[in-house]
Parts: sequence; structure tokens; C-alpha cells
Amino acid sequence: MFPRQATATITVVDQYCDEYKDLFPEVRTFENFKYLHVGILSEIKRKSLPEIAKAVGLHDAQPLQNFLTNSPWSIVDLRNRRLELTLKMLNGRAFKLVIDETGDKKKGNHTDYVARQYIGNLGKVDNGMVSVNAYGVLGDLTFPLIFLVFKPRKTLKEGEAYKTKPQLAVEIIETLIELGFNFDLVLADSLYGESPTFVSTLSKYNKHYLLAIRSNNRELASPLQTAIYSDWQEFERVFSDGKSEKRYIQQIIFSESKPETYWRITSDPEKLQKNQTWYVKTDLKGEVAEQLGNLYGFRNWVEYAFKQGKNELGWADFRLTQYHQIDKWWEIVMSVYFFVSLQAQARNESYDKQSPEGNAPEPSDFSKHKWWDYKRGWKSTLNNLRLIVQPYIFWNLIQPWLAVFINKNLLLGFQKILEIMNLFQGYIPVDSG
Repeated sequence: MFPRQATATITVVDQYCDEYKDLFPEVRTFENFKYLHVGILSEIKRKSLPEIAKAVGLHDAQPLQNFLTNSPWSIVDLRNRRLELTLKMLNGRAFKLVIDETGDKKKGNHTDYVARQYIGNLGKVDNGMVSVNAYGVLGDLTFPLIFLVFKPRKTLKEGEAYKTKPQLAVEIIETLIELGFNFDLVLADSLYGESPTFVSTLSKYNKHYLLAIRSNNRELASPLQTAIYSDWQEFERVFSDGKSEKRYIQQIIFSESKPETYWRITSDPEKLQKNQTWYVKTDLKGEVAEQLGNLYGFRNWVEYAFKQGKNELGWADFRLTQYHQIDKWWEIVMSVYFFVSLQAQARNESYDKQSPEGNAPEPSDFSKHKWWDYKRGWKSTLNNLRLIVQPYIFWNLIQPWLAVFINKNLLLGFQKILEIMNLFQGYIPVDSG
């Protein structure tokens, strides 16, 4: 395809990036794609392009800047390829779909779609940019699907139509259904739970849902309705880190027939503290009380996981103003996120196959590192992948000094450990057929 081979980084990253190689018009573009994956994956605290350039051995950040601003690769093709790989990873398995939004404070008014608006993770109105995001939950694994930027009315460009966040969520759901994703439950907060458009779309496609609503929502607070509150039931709320706490759940029963059932979940049924009490509605039928609390908790798993992704992978670290460039940055971040999810899923399956207790051995020799993380999950997998790419990063950072003060033994030592790191094999999904 290319007149020369693309410069290698670390095998585990190169193997994954090779799945996208045919989407890039020239070898330098593909190399920058790989460099960004290594840099975003690394332990660099702030994922600025100059810092990533240093970490991957580039003289300056201009090639990476050009990759995001001028290079003619297609973000649609890249996203579609990632979603194809996601379908292969799932291999027909059903998962929970979580719709959430994320916002980031941004100064000034020169960046596309930045405006004063409600920023959920800040809990207030501020100047910033917001996107609607879809994530999947498979067991204890989270993985990214699709994001769409929210465009406030006053930021719209010529020819653009205003779409609410629930309308964007509907677009995401319809796209996932069209692509063949098999999700058996949709979870979302009250913005979506109180949207007739969103709920009717789920009903149209026969997708079960568990959605938050506000305590003063008209469905609950109508003076024309008489509510009967069932007895509280105690359950164990299991968190993403494996810890658990007691919670209580109660059904709210109305006299009129409704397609949904309504519930409230709390940590203290006596005090019903506002920040520790949640109201939800669902179309799930039968004896569902014991499972509803933990099912809704999946939404918090994704919220927690996405915050990790933002903090660890630099979702908001871009220094770009045009959205088509920001869109590219976000898609690369999602690609790196998915790369970690792939490896985490492979580790989970390895653990499950080894013994009923799930005590699978980690890769020989590599896992002897004193910082190797044996726990399951996305963050633990990220920690281990960072150990694998660490020598490559260190080599690129020390290399300029070795051009000044030659040290053959150090050169040979780095070459040897890089050869060893390149023996570490990642997981790439294949077609089940």
C-alpha cells in the first residue's frame, strides 16, 4: 500500500492501528495516527501535541497538528471501522447501552459550538462545549460507541438545524440499531427519561429501558394521580470497583394503568436525602425490584469510566477551534479508549477460562514487574499497557542526550528491552465465522 513501511512504535499498539491502515492516504499520515495512540495511551499528564511529539520522538508537533487539521482522512470511515471491530469483539452478545453527556469548560468564544450552557459534570451553567455520548457495558467492561456534539442555537452555522440532546440520542440509537448492535437495555438520566421523543423511540424499536426522572416530574407530581408506595426492599448495590453498600428500593404504584413502573432508590428510607435518592421508570416487567438498583447503577459505571477516559486520555486537552478538527481529536481518543477496552475484555476472558475462581496467570515475565496490576477492568488494563509502552517513551526522551553523550551500553540496553516489549501481544477481534 505504502512506498515504505510505516515507522514502528510498540507492537501491541501497531497491531491495533494496522486494522485502520487502509484508511490513510499516505504513510506519514498513518504514522501520525499511531503516534497519537501511543501519546494518548501514555502517562503524560496533559495530552498536548508538543508533549506527545516529545514522547514519540518527533522534532516538533507540526506533523501531529497537520494530521488533525489538514490531512484528508475520513473521520466517518475511522469511526465505522472502530464500530466494526466493536461488533467483532461483542460477537453477538447483548450489552447495556448508556446514554450520557459530557461537557467541558472552555474560555473565549472562538471555538465552534462553545456557549454558556449547563455543564453536567460542573453542575452549573458555564462557558463550554457539550457532547452526547453512547457507551456499552458488557459485564464489568465499558466501551465507547458514538458521540455527537450538542450545538446551542446561537452557535449554529448556516444551513444547520437545531437538535436537542434527546434528538441527538435518538440519532445515536437508530445508528446503532442500523449497524446491528444488540443492546437489551437502555439507561439514561432524567433529561432523556422525561423526553417523550426519546422514550417513544425506545418503544418503537422494542428496546427495554431504565430511565431517571426528577422527583417533581409531572408523571409523579400530578395532583390527579393517587400513588401507593410499596414496602421498601433492601438490596446490595455493587459498585464498579467491586465494593457494595446497602440500598433500598420501593415501587410507586398509580391507580391508572401505565406501560411503565415507577420506583425510587435511596440509601436512607427514613431521611430520603435528595442527593442520595433517585427516581426511575422502566418498562421491565415481573419481579424486578432486586435487579433494578444495580441495573441503574450501570449508568454510574460508565460515568465513572468516562471520567477516567477524560482524565487519563485527554478528551478535553485539544487546542483546536474548528469542530471538524475537534471531532478528529475526539475520535482518536475514542479509538484509544476502545483499544484499552479490547485488551481488558481479552484479559477478562482469559481469567474466566483459567479457573472457576478467575485466577488466570498474567503474561509470563511481563507480570513480574512490581507495578503490574492484576485486577480486572479498564483502568487496570490501562496501567499495564502503560508499562509496556513506557520503555519506548523513555527511549524517545533520552535519545537526544545520547546524541550528545554517546553511551553504547545504554543504547544496547534500550534496544534489548524494546525488543522484549515488542514480544507483548495484544488482542484483535476476528470474525466469528
